[in-house]
Order: sequence, then structure tokens, then C-alpha cells
Amino acid sequence: MFPLREDFLRVLPELVFCAGGTLLMFLQPFVRSRQAFSSLALLASAAATLSAGFAALTPGTAFGGLIRADGFSFFFHLLIGLVVFLVVLGSSSYLERERLAPAEFYALVLFAAAGMGVLASAQELLTAFIGLEMSSISSYILAGYRRDAIKSSESAMKYFLLGSFATAFFLYGIALVYGKTGTTVLTQMGSADVSDTVLKLGLALILVGLGFKVAAAPFQVWTPDVYEGAPTPVTALFSAGPKAAAFALLLRIFVMVPAATQLWFWAFWLLAVLTMFTGNLGALVQSNVKRMLAYSSIAHAGYLLVAFAARSEIGVAAILFYLLAYALAKLGAFTVVGHLGGGGEKHLDLEDYAGLAQRQPFAAAALSVFLLSLLGLPVTAGFFGKFYIFKAALHSHLIWLAVLMGLNSVIGAYYYLRLIVVMYMREPREEAACAPFPAAVSMVLTICVLGTLYFGLFPNHVISFALSPGLFGR
Repeated sequence: MFPLREDFLRVLPELVFCAGGTLLMFLQPFVRSRQAFSSLALLASAAATLSAGFAALTPGTAFGGLIRADGFSFFFHLLIGLVVFLVVLGSSSYLERERLAPAEFYALVLFAAAGMGVLASAQELLTAFIGLEMSSISSYILAGYRRDAIKSSESAMKYFLLGSFATAFFLYGIALVYGKTGTTVLTQMGSADVSDTVLKLGLALILVGLGFKVAAAPFQVWTPDVYEGAPTPVTALFSAGPKAAAFALLLRIFVMVPAATQLWFWAFWLLAVLTMFTGNLGALVQSNVKRMLAYSSIAHAGYLLVAFAARSEIGVAAILFYLLAYALAKLGAFTVVGHLGGGGEKHLDLEDYAGLAQRQPFAAAALSVFLLSLLGLPVTAGFFGKFYIFKAALHSHLIWLAVLMGLNSVIGAYYYLRLIVVMYMREPREEAACAPFPAAVSMVLTICVLGTLYFGLFPNHVISFALSPGLFGR
């Protein structure tokens, strides 16, 4: 039977992303203008983001219950679309500087975005697996897109090998869960026997597979090397897009499968503590700004896992708001790093940022806003992100977890403030470059700064939406 019109509307963002990527690949042999490819990719990402509204206006399941369009998937379609749009907008000058082919790059970004969208709206585990693979395969290629750079090739190989293991864990977990429940549809797993050993093992393997994608310790070993070696626009995409999509699937399973809600609590508790300390302590000793931000990403995954352990509505709302605040800050920070790195990304050391406030005052101010948001200071979105996670933890009586999160926030303050001190209180090197920021890059930074400050002052819109009763369409 041919699918209904509503089925196509509910997956319209993914269809637009795939159509845009396919059109870019088709036009590549015939068009030589870099600007044309950039404009087409921007148009496709904007259209896909806006088309999420059509899915939101026709909520429900699609294709026999494999996909669900609801408020939850609508939020993540908007977030993923925003991330992709900003990455495409900010990467044009980088691709030209590094002499990288634009059409294939943008096509891979759009295909990866389609996979992220499937992950966020999947209501069935094999559909989620397909979305995971769509995103992962494109990501492996993007990680090694600077083929002439040894570090880029190394990062792609590490990402591919470890990602393959993680995918195998995830697939074996699905097989075991299906063997005990007789279904892979999340809403039909309510009667599963929580005490069954095979079911526990299956859910544990699924958690391992997704733990790799969100960079939770001890599955985070790929993150610093891959983030450092990948092209910086790709690193920006990795830090916000695939991580948000993986957290979306993890959250949907955690909320909709009672067995996961019960069995994963202590796993999230332990993973949160281990991930926070691994990320923050690792970042303390880094002199490479890109690696420092990579370890910072690990720490923030730990903060999000605290909200998972809270097992409450305010915890769910905190996760959604934190992912938005985190995405804006990380996209902005990596955009600054990508431009200041120069040709071949040679200027990534902490000392290369000395005196940046004198050389590039707008870049220094923007990067300071992003770092302060990641730190969680007031007037930035990161403050309310951490505030709501603390509130969720205390509401669920997770006192020790809240205390450890507070301790890690203090540790994180050192390396965030250290970079700000270097930018504002050190004299610039004589050989330091002072290349102006292209208009597109400045626009990305402006959007991220304004978004970070806006949600730092007015968080209630997102929180009210995340607390709405029909968020998961049930």
C-alpha cells in the first residue's frame, strides 16, 4: 500500500535534506561556482528547518509506526536545522582557504543531518539504527575531508573503527531486546520483564552504543583526536548535531521504555560522574584550544547525564534547554577557532590567542561570551542550562550528584577563564596574524552571541515548551 500524504509530511525535513544533498552531487560536474553550492546548501538547510513545521502540524506516527512526529521531534528538527545552517554558512571561507571541494562537503553535511533527523523522530529501534548509520557514514568521511592532512586521516580512521564497534554494540543490543520482547517498537515494550537478564544485557549494549555517540566516559576516547584532526567546521557539527540527535534517541528510549527507565538509573549516575571528571580534568592540561574544547564537550555530556539520572519532567526540560544553549556556544567557539587557525590549522595553541582582544576585539568578545556560557555564568544561556539541571537533581534528591556537578563546574572555570585571560591580558605575538573575519563568519558569530544572550535572559519559552504534556505525543 502506498504511504499516506501525512507520512511524507512527517518526514519532510529528512526528505528535503536528502534532496538537497542529491542535487548538490548531481550539479557538481556542471557548476564551478563555490558560491552557488554554498547558496544551494543554505537554501536546503533553511527549507528543511522550516518544513519541520509541516510535520508539527500533522502530529502522529508515519510508515506503520516507525517514525513519530511530535513536539519532541519538532524541537530537535529545529535544533539540527539551525546547527546545519550555521555550519554551512560559516564553512564557505574555510573550504576556500583550504582548497576543499564544496559540493561533496555540503552534500555530506545534509545527508548527515537527515540521519540525525531520523534518530530524533525514530519510534522503532531498527529505524533508529538506520538513522544512526546515515549520520555516521557521512561523519566518517567528513572527519577525513582534509585528505592531505595526516591528522585528518588519522581522526577519520579512529572514528570509523571505534564507531563500527559502537554500532555493533547497538545492533546486538537491539537483537537481544527483540528476542525478549518480541518487538522493536518502543511503545510496545511496556510489558517487558525488568528482571530478565537478557533484557538487561540488551539495554546495556544499546546504552554502550549511544554512549559512544554522546562521548560519555569511558567511551569518549575518540573525541579529542577526532575533534582535533577533523576540519574545524566538521568539529563544530560533531559537537552539536550528532550529539544532540543521539541524546534525543537516548531520551526517547529512557522515557518510553519502562525497563530502561528503571535499569539505566545507576548507569546514568555513574556515567555522569565519570564523564564530568574525565572531561574537565583532561581539559585542564591542554594547550591546544581545539583539544581543550573537545574535552569540554565530554564534560558537558556528563552534565546532561545528571539530568537523565533525575528521571523527572524538569529533567527532560533541562536536557532540551541545555542542548540548545550548548549548541550555540560550541558552534560559535569552533567558528572562531576555525578562522583563527589559519591555513592548515596551524595556529591552535593557547599562546596564539595572546592579545586577541587587541587584534580582533569582536572575535575575542564573542569567544568570551561562548566560554562564559559553557562555564554557566549569569546572563548567558549556559547559566539557566546548569540551573535547571541542578534543580532537577535536587528535586530528585540526588544531592551528591549535584555536589559533584558543582565541583566540576569550578574545575571547568579554570580552563575557560585561562583562555579569556590570555586573550585580554597578554601581549600579542609579533608574528600573530590579523586576518579580518568574512561577513558570513561574522554573521554566524552574531547569531550565536545573540542566541546565547537571549536565552540567557528569556529561557521560559523553551522551558514551557519542553514541559508541555504532549511533548512525546502520548
